[in-house]
Amino acid sequence: MNIEHYDAIIIGGGKAGKTLAPVLVKAGRKTALVERSLQMIGGGCINIACIPTKTMVASAEVAHTAQNSAVYGVNAGVPVVDLDAVIRRKRAVVQALREVNLHNLENALGHELIIGLGRFVGPKTVEVQTDEGTRRLLSADEIFINTGTRPLIPPLPGLKEAGFLTSESIMELEGAVPEHLIVLGSGYIGLEFAQMFRRYGSRVTVVGQSAQILTQQDPDIANAVQKLLEQEGIGFVLEAKALRVDRSGSTTVLQLHVADGKLNLEGSHLLVAVGRAPTTDILNLAATGVTVDGRGFIPVNDRLETNVAGIWALGDINGGPQYTHIALDDYRIVRANLLEGGNRSRNDRLVPSALFIDPELAHVGLTETEARHQGLDIRIAKVDAAAVPRARTLGRTEGLLKAIVDAQTGHILGCTLLCQAAGEVISTVQMAMTARLPYTVLRDGVLTHPTMAEGLNVLFSKL
Repeated sequence: MNIEHYDAIIIGGGKAGKTLAPVLVKAGRKTALVERSLQMIGGGCINIACIPTKTMVASAEVAHTAQNSAVYGVNAGVPVVDLDAVIRRKRAVVQALREVNLHNLENALGHELIIGLGRFVGPKTVEVQTDEGTRRLLSADEIFINTGTRPLIPPLPGLKEAGFLTSESIMELEGAVPEHLIVLGSGYIGLEFAQMFRRYGSRVTVVGQSAQILTQQDPDIANAVQKLLEQEGIGFVLEAKALRVDRSGSTTVLQLHVADGKLNLEGSHLLVAVGRAPTTDILNLAATGVTVDGRGFIPVNDRLETNVAGIWALGDINGGPQYTHIALDDYRIVRANLLEGGNRSRNDRLVPSALFIDPELAHVGLTETEARHQGLDIRIAKVDAAAVPRARTLGRTEGLLKAIVDAQTGHILGCTLLCQAAGEVISTVQMAMTARLPYTVLRDGVLTHPTMAEGLNVLFSKL
C-alpha cells in the first residue's frame, strides 16, 4: 500500500486541531486532519461537552425562573419540562455549530479532511480506517495529537451489569425525567448535571468521596456552593466510597461505605461523573515511541512537544487543564513557535475557569489555601453577592465574591466569584492579573452601574 506523505498530520479535530489546520495550510504546509466521526467534527466541546451541557443548563434556568416567577410579580404557573424537547433544542444547537466547523474545515482542507480512526503503525506513520471502509497510510514530518478525553468509568463491581449514564449519554435521555438521579462524583461535571436535573423535576442525590465538594476550591467557597444546592433540594452523601452497583427491577442500588457503616442508596438512574480519561489507548503510541504517564496522558514540555521530536500533544490529551480555552491557547503556542519564530510557553498563562451552575462559580489564580500553603503574605477580601446592587435588581443575591492579594505589592493573586455572571466578570480580573495591575485599579475603576462587574469595586474596597 502506498504511503501518502504530508508536511503535517493532525489526529483529532478538537479546538486546537481544527484551529491549527487552516493556519498550517495557509502557511504552505500540506496538511491532513483525521477525525474519527462526522458526529465529532469540531471536537468534544461542541458535540458532547461544553455546548450541549450549557444549552441544557439554559433550559433548566428557564424552568427555575418560571417556578419562581411569582417572586417577580408574574404568575407563570407550574412549569412542565418536556425532556424530549429540551434534547431536540440541544441537538439543533450542536448541529448548527458542527455544520459551521465542517464547512470551515472542508474549505481549508478539501479531501484532506479524513473521516476515520487513526492509529500509529510506525514512528511518523498513521494508519486510518476510514468511515468508507478503506485503509489509508499517511506519513508526515510533523504530527499533532489532539484526540481529547472520554468519561472515566471506575472499576466498580456490578456497574456495567446494572447500567449507568455518563455525561454524554445523559444528554440523550429521552422520555420521562428521572424520578431519582444519583450522581456519583461531586466535581464540576456532576454538580452541573445535579442542578440541571433537579430543576427539570428529578430528585437528586450527589455522592462524593471527600468531605468537601469541589476539592480544588477553598472550603468557604465549596460550602457556599453546597448550601445553595441543598436549598434547591439536592441531597449530598459525602466521605462515601462506592462499593458496588446492583439493579433490581427499575431501581439502581448503589452500595456505599460511609462513616456509620454501609449505606444502600436507591435511585432510578445513576450518573457516573468521576472524571475524564485520555483517548490514547487506541493510538498505538508504542509504534512511534511517544510515552504516556500513569494515567495515560501524554507528557509535554512547555512548548507542547512530546518526547519524540516532531510530535506535539494538544488539548486535554496532554494532561493540562481540560478547558476549551486552554486547547485554543495550545494552538497559539504552536502557531507562534512553529510558524512565527517565537518562543511561547504554556508556563506563564493564567487560566480562568467557570462552573455553570446557577449562580455561576468562576475562578482564576491562586486560592487562599494555595497561597497560604506557599507561605505568601496575603490579604483577603470577601463580600456577599447581596452587596452588589445588580444582584438585588435581579433578585439573585446568593453567593459571595473573594479575592487574594499580595500584601506587599498589591497584585491580585487569585479571585473566586460565586454570583450571577461570574463567568463573564472573572475575565476582567484575569486581564488585570495578566497586566500585573494592582488591585486598586479594580477598586477605583469606573465600572458601569448597575452591573455585576461593579461588584469588583465593592469587593476590592474591602481591602
